[in-house]
This record gives sequence, structure tokens and C-alpha cells, in this order.
Amino acid sequence: MKTITLYNTLTRRKETFEPINEEHVGMYVCGPTVYGDPHLGHARPAVTFDLLFRYLQSLGYKVRYVRNITDVGHLEHDADEGEDKIAKKARLEQLEPMEIAHYYTERYHAAMRELGVLSPSIEPHASGHIIEQIEMVKRILDAGYAYESNGSIYFDVEKYNRDYHYGRLSGRNLDDIVTNTRELDGQSDKHHSYDFALWKRASAEHIMRWPSPWSDGFPGWHMECSAMSTKYLGEQFDIHGGGMDLMFPHHECEIAQSTAALGKDSARYWVHNNMITINGQKMGKSLGNFITLEQLFTGNHPILAQAYTPMTIRFFVLQAHYRSTLDFSNEALQAAEKGLDRLMKGIEALAKIKPADHSTADVTELERRCSEAMADDLNSPMVISALFDWVRIINQAAEGQQTFTAEDLATLKATIDLYVFNILGLRNEKAAEGGGKDIVSPLVEMLLTMRMEAKAAKDWATSDKIRDNLTAIGIRVKDRKDGYDWELL
Repeated sequence: MKTITLYNTLTRRKETFEPINEEHVGMYVCGPTVYGDPHLGHARPAVTFDLLFRYLQSLGYKVRYVRNITDVGHLEHDADEGEDKIAKKARLEQLEPMEIAHYYTERYHAAMRELGVLSPSIEPHASGHIIEQIEMVKRILDAGYAYESNGSIYFDVEKYNRDYHYGRLSGRNLDDIVTNTRELDGQSDKHHSYDFALWKRASAEHIMRWPSPWSDGFPGWHMECSAMSTKYLGEQFDIHGGGMDLMFPHHECEIAQSTAALGKDSARYWVHNNMITINGQKMGKSLGNFITLEQLFTGNHPILAQAYTPMTIRFFVLQAHYRSTLDFSNEALQAAEKGLDRLMKGIEALAKIKPADHSTADVTELERRCSEAMADDLNSPMVISALFDWVRIINQAAEGQQTFTAEDLATLKATIDLYVFNILGLRNEKAAEGGGKDIVSPLVEMLLTMRMEAKAAKDWATSDKIRDNLTAIGIRVKDRKDGYDWELL
């Protein structure tokens, strides 16, 4: 297998990836909480870990990719604070909580398909694993790292911290956590404000509840991932992923729970993608910049200048390294749209190049650059940079300034197929799909054919008018010796 590096958030350095089993990689990624439409913030972790999934598969690994669905009575940050959002949505819409969960799970799946995100190997729902969560709570109690209080079970952070170190992942220490933890109503059951719920006794009005040895209630937010990753990937597995916003408290609590229950770390590599901001601000409904993926695809939002295709969104995400902040703006997405179009036009031009007796460029350079970039902590921006350099060479070949043998053309096409379509997961949205959805390209081709006929008849006025009108609507025409090419401006 090829040597690759991943940035391990736990150790804060790039490390050579060495799976427990050379032929089988276990990867767990925190999926969505399904109480609303999938939004721009869902796109980045989905695309990031789809990239990692695709890349590991391309190297020959068999990957068991587990991505959970949170659909039970958890609370967004702590089971002591606020109302369960799925239950709240159900109450407002007069539906069963599982109707809400199912509806938004389907919406999430549909959006992921549009973005070209592959389905995980296993997609467990928290509601289907209550027994496993109860059993893990029992193990933590038996190990002495939890306590019962009024029907709820809380994790004893202070005791755990004496034996291990609570805060290893996020770089916090317990004194800092104590200083920054605010007191909340209804926390008198806890020994300390920073203890967190493993099992929460349900109040009388709480809809989602299950029987347990301690009370009718529901698991704490963090418990589902510890229980389900262990069930499907074993007590130790390779990669745990998620957004950087989950690092504390969610992933920190996961590490504590799993270590307390199992006596050892469960995940060996922790991989976190950075956030998407909008014009430099964190996305949020209160700021008026919260954008769902459907709004992006339709353009139906006040801050959007236009609609953006799913592949434009995917390409936009891949243009930045997954560990860097990605700032959304109309200008950035429009630039991504033009870049994606240029890449796809280059691939179309490659298909038209005729083989020659010799090659004037080393086609193995592209594979080497892409391979090195992906092996260096999934450096997708460097892969895209290499592809753009070769689009320029391909366009030169289309104009007769470069030549390739038949063998080198085949190698170049195979390399581009591997990295553009298989690993980056892009697709040519302008190519006719499903009975010919693309009506723009045939119309442009028809106009350019008319322009060629006008030029042959020396009707320069008509020829120039067609070119100028296409330019005015954002299409650049490139004349070639044997015809023409075009691209979006």
C-alpha cells in the first residue's frame, strides 16, 4: 500500500497512516442531526470524508465507513440544556418525532446524492441502538467513572481526569473547563457542572423515551457515537472524523466515555475538517446568512446572486484544504463555477486529440503530482492545481502545439478519470444525463456552427455578432485552426 499521511488532531501532527488491518480500514464519522434541511455546513464534512473514503478505496483498502444519524432525544450540546430539537419540531408540526427524523434523513440523503457523496458502508441510527448505549453506560458505571442521580447517569469527569486526561483532544485542562462552564438550571443532580449526561431521566412531557435500569429516559448526546462505533468497528478502529465544531465537547466526551468503558483509546486517528464561514461570519439563522443546500441549488435566498449546481459546491469545498477555514461568498462560488467549467472543457478537449508519433510532454508528471498531493494529508487544492496545469497543456495539444502518442493519451485519460471523477468525485454536469438534461450546450454548439457557416461565406458581421452576443451572456468563444471551442467566462 502507498504511504500516506493524515493530520491527527489528537497528537497535533501529521502521521503516517498505519491501519490496524492492512486490508480493512475502519472509519467512523459523525453524521447529521435530522431536525432540519441539510445546509451548507453539512456539505463540508460530507465532501471531506467522502474524499478520504474514495481515496482509501483507490489505494486498494476495503473501507468500512460508518456514518451515524442522530434521531433520538439528545440535545445539541448537553442533555441538561434546552429542548430536544427533533421533539420540538414534532410538537410544532404535530407529527411523531420519527416522522420528522425520517423526513429530514431522506432530505439529507437526496442532497448528498446531488453532491456526489457516496453512501457509507453502514448508517446506524441512534434510535436503533438504545440497548448498546445502555450496555456501555453499565460498563462505565462498573468501572467507577459514572454515578446515578435521581434516575439520570452522569460521567464523573474529575475522577476520570485523575486517571487519564480529560481535554487531550481539544487541548483544554480541567481548570479551564471549570472557569468557562456556566451554571445551568436543573443541574443540581450533578456533582460538578462539567459532568455530562450518559443517560437522562425523561420529564413527563418528553416524547422520546426508553426503559432502562435507572429510569425511562434517553441517552446523552455523546453516548450514541461511542456505542455505535464500538459495535460496528470494534473496540479499536482506525479513523474517527467530524467537523472541528464537534471537537469539544462531543468528541472529547466520546474519548472519555470509550476509554472509561474499554480501558483504552478507541480511535487511533482523529481527523477534523474546518468550518465554512459566510463573508467572514459564522453561519447562523440569527445572522440571516443560514443557507440550505436546496437554496443554493435553486438560488432562492436573499444573499445569493444566482443558483449554484451541486458540483460547483463540491468543487468549491475541494479547492480549499480540509483543515483550512473556507469562506463562502458569491464571488468565490462564481470563481469555482468557472474553474470547474474550465476543467471539464479541458477533459472534453482531451477526448478530441488525435494520437501522434511522439509525445512532447511527460504524462506521468500529472499522476506523480496528484499522487503526492493526496498522500500529503488529502491536499485536494494541489491536485486541482496540477489538473489545471495539464488543462493548459491539453488545450495546447488541441491547437497543435503539443503532441501525444496513443499510449500516452490513454495514460493521461486514465489519470484524469482516476483523480477527477473517482477520487475528487466530480462529474460533468453539462454532459447529457438522464435523457438529455443539458440544453445549453446543444444551443451553443448550434450557434457556433452557424457562425462557422457565416465565416465560410465571409459574412463577418454575422460571425462577429454571434461571438459578441455569446460573450455578453458569459460564454467565451475560442477559434481554432480546425474549428472552435467555448467556455464559461
